[in-house]
This record gives sequence, C-alpha cells and structure tokens, in this order.
Amino acid sequence: MISRSVWIGNSPPWYLPEMKRSASTRPLLGVARFFDTASCMGGGTERVKRTARALKVYSSSELTVKLRRPQDGRKGHPMIGDALGTHRVIEPTGSLPQPAWRVDNDVSRRFASELHVEVETLNIDAASFRQMEEASGGATGDVAAQIAATVAARGKQHNPVTGSGGMAIGRVAWIGEAYPQSGLAVGDRVATLASLSLTPLALRRVVAVRHASAQVDVEATAIVFASAPIARVAADLPERLALALYDVAGAAPQAARIVGPGDLVVVLGAGGKSGLLIAAEAHRRGARVVGVESHAPFAEDLVKLGLCVAVVAADARDPVATREAVLGATSGREADVVFSCVNVAGVELSAVLVARPRGKVYFFAMSTSFAAAALGAEGVGRDVDLFIGNGYAQGHADHTLDLVRQSPDLRATLTRRYA
Repeated sequence: MISRSVWIGNSPPWYLPEMKRSASTRPLLGVARFFDTASCMGGGTERVKRTARALKVYSSSELTVKLRRPQDGRKGHPMIGDALGTHRVIEPTGSLPQPAWRVDNDVSRRFASELHVEVETLNIDAASFRQMEEASGGATGDVAAQIAATVAARGKQHNPVTGSGGMAIGRVAWIGEAYPQSGLAVGDRVATLASLSLTPLALRRVVAVRHASAQVDVEATAIVFASAPIARVAADLPERLALALYDVAGAAPQAARIVGPGDLVVVLGAGGKSGLLIAAEAHRRGARVVGVESHAPFAEDLVKLGLCVAVVAADARDPVATREAVLGATSGREADVVFSCVNVAGVELSAVLVARPRGKVYFFAMSTSFAAAALGAEGVGRDVDLFIGNGYAQGHADHTLDLVRQSPDLRATLTRRYA
C-alpha cells in the first residue's frame, strides 16, 4: 500500500465545509474529484459518505487517499479514478474520453469508480458502419480489420472518419467499490448506453460481422465510467432487437420534447431505425408525419405501418428535388419540425429547405456536418432553429422500449430486421 495526501482537481470539493461540521464525517474527507461529479448525479453528500466508508478512506488534518499499485497484486483498494473518465485519457492531455484521440484500455488496471463489462456484441452506429463498408467494398474481413485497427490505435471503437462509435451488450464482469450505479451485480446482462467513441475497449477477437444489422460479435472487455449511462437488458425483447434500440434510444424521447399535436413533421430517412422511432413518436403525439425514404423496402415498411400521411421517395442528397417532392406531398406547406436521420453526408440542406421560417430542424444522424447545416442555412437565408442530436435523454431507454412494446406492428418490423 502507498498512502499520500492529494487533491485530485484544483480545489477542495464543495461539500467539505458541510462534512467538517462533525467528527463523524471527518474520516470521509479523502474523496477526490470523482465525488464532485457523482454528487450531481444524485445522492450528494450521502453518496460521498457511503462510498468513502466502503473505501475505508480516513483523514485528520489533511486528505489522505489510499491507492494500490494495480500491478503489484497486494491487497488494498484500487485507485478511485474520475467519474468522467479523465484518468483513462492518454492523449491529448486534459481531454475528456470522447474527444480524446487515445484512451487507456488496459483492464488489468482497475479504478474503483469503474464497471467492467465482458462484451459479446457491438452495435456500430449506422454512419460508422456504412463508412467502413464503403471503405472495404463490403468485405466482412475488411470491416473486422478496420475495427481491430481502430481499437488498437485509439483504445476504443471511435471511427476516425465519422467520429462516431455505437454501443455494446454483455455481462457485468467487475464493479468498483466507488461505482455509483445501484442495482447491478456481477453476471447481469447489460447494455452500455454511452457511445463506444468514449468507452475504453480491450478487443481480443472479432467473431462475426452482421451487415444487415450493423452488429459485430466480439470477445472484448469494455470499461464503463461512473458518469456513463448503462441499463440492464430487457428480458421481454430479443437481445439483438434491444441492442439495436438502445443504440438510438435518444431519438424518440427527443422527438417527444419538440413535437406537438397538429405539427407537420418531416423525417428524412424515415424508414431506418431512428427514423421509424421518431415517426412513431410523432404519430402518437398527434402530428402529421411525412416520411422521406429512398430505400424501397424501407419505404414499403413505412406505408404498411401507417405512421405517415405520405411517404416520399427522394434522395436527400439532392436538396432541391427533396424540397419539391415534400411540398408536392403537403400541398405546399413547409414543415414545423424536420428530423434528419440519414446516415450519409450531404443531406443538411434538404432538412433546412423543407422547414418553415422559424421551424425546427433536428439532426440526429452522426454523419451530419454541423458546419454545413449552419452555413448552409445562412447561405440560403433560412431562419430556422437548428438542433444537434443528443443520444441521451433522461429515461431514454425505458421510453424507447415502451414505445416499441406498445406498437405491435412496429415491434414486428424491427424484430424482423434486427433480431
């Protein structure tokens, strides 16, 4: 064991004055910046006290954090680490894990604020998977090789071209003593709800590449940070379907926030995974939905589901033709809300051009160029509100699974595709 006095961060945590009021809290002061972040996720000082007791952290006049060298094998507590995962960043210095070029994926180094998952399947986000397919000419071996090369270079599945990742499913292998999530146990089947673009991944082998669902079976271990959302896998849905839904779980609840009854909603890429969920959410909220879908089988699914007042066949990479097709289906009315769910680049202006003045345009696809969207809207003189898609929303996993459970036809369509 080594023991040293340390602040992890630039200043004492905000809760110290409160904790110094009584002798009973004095032994709990050796908690580092991890707890500043953990407290904002709920639990506050009580969370700090519980975890500090579990770690047997003590102090008198100064803070003492007891650390164990991860390689020495002696008894003792692991290092605490940071809830945001900054302790795993290798380069550049000072970065958070998502924008970092490289992170530490050494799972033999255990930090008390982490949870480790034995991963069975990666769900690669649509933009990233399509880019890898195009780069490899659709060859399965090349896609697997690209994934292996990315993880070897960066310590995570963070596509250097699209900047996106995906998520994973597997079993809990280890839970650190300071990990704040409650209710999980070793052996539980879980889905990581934070992007693979920030999740350290120790990849041992790619087992299979499933092109139809953009899923990759692997042997790997993922490191989940304390601030990253995670969910126990739903028992009533096929696992591969649940995995696909978790990957875009933010889509439906984000739509629920900005769509109202009577709105005219246009969804570009409406036949895809996120597009279907957004169309279903908008439909159940009383909106009139127009789906734009260039892939004929997906367009047929949209028609059969009855979620849209019109389904338009158009290539969203052609903004003028897309606008003409949409306005032809809406008797010239421009959309109150537009969602762009197309997993290719160059569709930003199609979304902008079909929106009414001061309408809302929500870019959910990771292939979006936000510079192209902002500068393009300026260039064509369109005063619209642009939204950056956020894959996380409070309760997003439950919201999305419940939407699918309550829509038998939608569930059947998604099961056929992904399960």
